[in-house]
Amino acid sequence: MSKGVAGREPSRRGVLRGAVSGAVGAGIAVAVGAGGAAEAATGDGHLSVAVLLYDGFTALDAVGPFEVLCRVPGVRVTMVAREAGPVTTDTGELSLVAERAMRDVHRADVLLVPGGGDRGVMAMMDDTGVHEWIRRIHRRTVWTTSVCTGSLILGAAGLLRGLPATTYWAARPYLAEVGATYTPGRYVEAGKIITAAGVSAGIDMGLHLAARLSDTEVAKAMQLAVEYDPDPPYDTGSPEKADARTEALALKLLADSAV
Repeated sequence: MSKGVAGREPSRRGVLRGAVSGAVGAGIAVAVGAGGAAEAATGDGHLSVAVLLYDGFTALDAVGPFEVLCRVPGVRVTMVAREAGPVTTDTGELSLVAERAMRDVHRADVLLVPGGGDRGVMAMMDDTGVHEWIRRIHRRTVWTTSVCTGSLILGAAGLLRGLPATTYWAARPYLAEVGATYTPGRYVEAGKIITAAGVSAGIDMGLHLAARLSDTEVAKAMQLAVEYDPDPPYDTGSPEKADARTEALALKLLADSAV
């Protein structure tokens, strides 16, 4: 990258500002949707997305959709947990900060429940207080969503009975235990409930939600904004493509990294 004034490299923000200025100068217009018929729950006209964090959640399950949705015009994403403050992921090596405690959040246009390691998800599936909060928020959401094994938490709260849903590949059999029917797909929409498959599938769902909360043009632009153009070096991204040895190693790597 060429140096800027006084020998300093231009900042990323400066580069992006320059790119936007160039686009506007070239006569490129961006169409921004009005968020459809969703009623804003923030009190300031923004559509609210509440991401539920809990001890042992998986980072990308929450951060993937966040990275897409936080930049959609008219949308505000808030991290929520039982108590405000740092919440540790399944590896114990990273924390995200919950801005608000569950007791202080009474409504959201979108609820997003990420998945996590066995310890975290099992604790959440047994937590009746969390289930009550999820059901209460769900009653007034426009969309109630999950990523990965977050669908098992929605199911434990009683929201998936009789519905098609997806989850992490190794957890598919457990959907039946919460009354859901496993359905293949990067994400599955059933009424106002959307469940995404494992971890990275949350980005796909986030883009789908971006279109629902705004419009297709904004969603397409967000896909480019985060340069989401998967071209992985290996073709083992689903159990249908991987052999038994790779499956076993994948599960071992997850188990060994969990705390």
